[in-house]
Amino acid sequence: MFNIYTLPLILIGCVLQDHAYPADELMPLTCRGRVRGLEPSRGDVDDALGMFSLTLIDTLDTLVLLNKTAEFEAAVRRVLKDVRLDNDVVVSVFETNIRVLGGLLGGHSMAVMLKDAGHYMQWYQDELLHMAKDLGLRLLPAFNTSSGLPYPRVNLKHGVRGPESRTGTETDTCTACAGTIILEFAALSRFTGDPVFEVHARRALNFLWEKRQRNSNLVGTTINIHSGEWVRRDSGVGAGIDSYYEYLLKAYILLGDDLFLQRFNIHYASIMKYISQPPLLLDVHIHKPLLPARTWMDSLLAFFPGLQVLKGDIRPAIETHEMLYQVTKKHNFLPEAFTTDFRVHWAQHPLRPEFAESTYFLYKATKDPYYLEVGRTVLDNLNRFARVPCGFAAMKDVRTGSHEDRMDSFFLAEMFKYLFLLFAEEEELPFNVEDYIFTTEAHLLPLSLSLSTAPRAPSPPANSTVQAASLPHLSASVKSLWSEEELDDSNFDWTCPNTRLLFPDPAFPRNFRDPIRSAVDKSCPRPAVHREPGMGRPPLRAQDFMANNPDHLELLRRMGVSLIHLKDGRVQLVQHATQAVSAVAAEDGMRFMQEMMELSSQQQKEQLPPRAVQIISHPFFGRVVLTAGPAQFGTDLSKSITGVRGFVTVAEPYSGCVELSNAAFVQGRIALLQRGQCMFAEKARHIMKAGAIGGIVIDDNEGSSSDTAPLFQMAGDGRNTDDVTLPLLFLFYKEGNILLEALKEYREVEVLLSDKARDRASIFKGKPLPGILLESSGEVQEEDQTSPTSSATLDRSHVSTVELDESDPELAPDNEEVTPEEDVGPAIKRNPEPEEEPAVDKDSNSKSVKAMMADWREDLEAFQQMEKDEL
Repeated sequence: MFNIYTLPLILIGCVLQDHAYPADELMPLTCRGRVRGLEPSRGDVDDALGMFSLTLIDTLDTLVLLNKTAEFEAAVRRVLKDVRLDNDVVVSVFETNIRVLGGLLGGHSMAVMLKDAGHYMQWYQDELLHMAKDLGLRLLPAFNTSSGLPYPRVNLKHGVRGPESRTGTETDTCTACAGTIILEFAALSRFTGDPVFEVHARRALNFLWEKRQRNSNLVGTTINIHSGEWVRRDSGVGAGIDSYYEYLLKAYILLGDDLFLQRFNIHYASIMKYISQPPLLLDVHIHKPLLPARTWMDSLLAFFPGLQVLKGDIRPAIETHEMLYQVTKKHNFLPEAFTTDFRVHWAQHPLRPEFAESTYFLYKATKDPYYLEVGRTVLDNLNRFARVPCGFAAMKDVRTGSHEDRMDSFFLAEMFKYLFLLFAEEEELPFNVEDYIFTTEAHLLPLSLSLSTAPRAPSPPANSTVQAASLPHLSASVKSLWSEEELDDSNFDWTCPNTRLLFPDPAFPRNFRDPIRSAVDKSCPRPAVHREPGMGRPPLRAQDFMANNPDHLELLRRMGVSLIHLKDGRVQLVQHATQAVSAVAAEDGMRFMQEMMELSSQQQKEQLPPRAVQIISHPFFGRVVLTAGPAQFGTDLSKSITGVRGFVTVAEPYSGCVELSNAAFVQGRIALLQRGQCMFAEKARHIMKAGAIGGIVIDDNEGSSSDTAPLFQMAGDGRNTDDVTLPLLFLFYKEGNILLEALKEYREVEVLLSDKARDRASIFKGKPLPGILLESSGEVQEEDQTSPTSSATLDRSHVSTVELDESDPELAPDNEEVTPEEDVGPAIKRNPEPEEEPAVDKDSNSKSVKAMMADWREDLEAFQQMEKDEL
């Protein structure tokens, strides 16, 4: 019904054999493997790649779960034959631990289980475990710090702190990076009998616990691995912290050590007191937990409802999950970050599995068929919008439906594992999953490890404030770990709440789902700022502010806002909430910064969102969508219901800077042009004269890509461009090359130019869908017509920044200066991080305004940290 049983198998075969092997990842748009060093660097994202066939190792236990034991046996042989771990490459300790070490241990657990069953793997002599120990020893040098917190990176061949290692100089790591080690390292110690790994993992966890903020019992996002000082003091359950909390609870379940449970319960009480604002989960400052740190949420927190199920706190799990589901339905996928009024903050979606994970756990706990429908929505959207000929492509922008040439290993290791488990009947599973714990990468570790020899846990320091805490409601499988002789459990409830008793009325869950659904569906106003009684508007409004007024400057000082004159004539406003004279004044300052930002947005020239080039001819059938830059002239695709559809042809000359010599071939088609030699508008006029119905300009800078470059917006030529009546879009070199290669191979390539990708059913309306699509799509759903817009919301972070231009604010919108020598239009400026939301360029090509937004530094840091943590 849901077509989930064959789909992962096709993909795994594709990844391991036809396209990617032995590379670490599949590039699903170009149908080849991603090899580190041969592709343009993606920064910290590439730290997960170590030239060790990452995807193959990460999906070993998935094969067994799918009852493909013969394929698993062949895959294990291939790992043992081909994979090397002594590569001279710097990798993320966190990613290598959860994906590769966890994958090897999960594969070993499956191999032992199959061997004991007596049918498969009879030749197996713990080879995967030996590889896991080898890898564990290669990761251990990272823990050689005074604090016991690991360096964030290690060289697989040379370790750390040597000239050859090219690492060991870092000072900071994220809390999740240091606190998501215990399951894999403890399992390795108990499988091998060598306690060194578990000892190091426990030491790191102990240090993090000691460094928590003692009043709020919260931890920050980034910590100095040498001094233990918090570098970033914002605290939440998403990026940078997420799996630290997950591993505290799961370490208790796997290892049976009450210390982990006590610490988790203390943290959890603080999370529910300060961070949880049902159904929202908002970051706060660890020293001032009543002060919000931002007004947006990141997608990594979607794991938290599943963790709450393990805790036994079902109601808030349902509420937060419902909010996430409605955001997913609103945008087809969960955006990488979204605001408190459920608009897109960061538009990417790298096929993260956390929401599917929580859906699975909620269904297991409640057996509510509602969660099967949620899973069906996830699966249908994957098939409709993410499936491409060589796999599934990450979404570059959920608003346009454009793709990124990326399919992370966690997609097969986690996403399809949880979707399969959600829909599979018990008799379809080859083993009882209740006998295993899922790691954060969904690898399966046997609960029987708790009965193995463990290193003696060090006693808590004398100044520790560990408090007694009641045990949570855990899954029934935990109870089987202890016999009545070992533990008197008469005072404990080891099972999840009976949902028949919890929800005697079937409508009860709907009573708190429906208000959430309504809140997400409508256009919600900004949350009101809670103020003390009698307090009205802030003492200074943005529209009244004058930078040369001493009274205004004094009011800013009281609100924690400082003013800096920049060399280029602009003025920068920076808010330090902690420098305000009072908490109320700090909130006034935040309100002022928000108003200044909104005022700036009103005065800026309207920013055009990205557009989509969708390849709809054979064999793509609408499954490949390329991110395209818009033009400030010509047809506005956002006002076209159908877009512009046509076959592409290369203009001659390719530059399009003179009348075309192949006008007869261009007529009625979409012309492909190369950037350079003349203005964009001039190119548009030449292809219009030849009878083209649209144009696509391809960057001439080899290696450029929308993955790593800011979105490009094409400007006019300084003259009136009303005569240009066709659409013109811009593709970077990498995306343009995909189109050119398709044209070279298939000769006739049809594309759709639009504001966002169209549902395949609407593209082929009046015609039967190609058979391959019917096979993979499941039921065809009507396209979601919601067009979410990205809102510029104030980041209520510890430091806020706004830049003001003191030049004349009254320049007319058309008063643009454009250099005529080349077709360089003003780019839509984004932060250096390639996947940050667009901001507005402030150079001479943009109109001068009274107030300009600066780059939000904490937003950028948070997003970069997300990349380090989970990508």
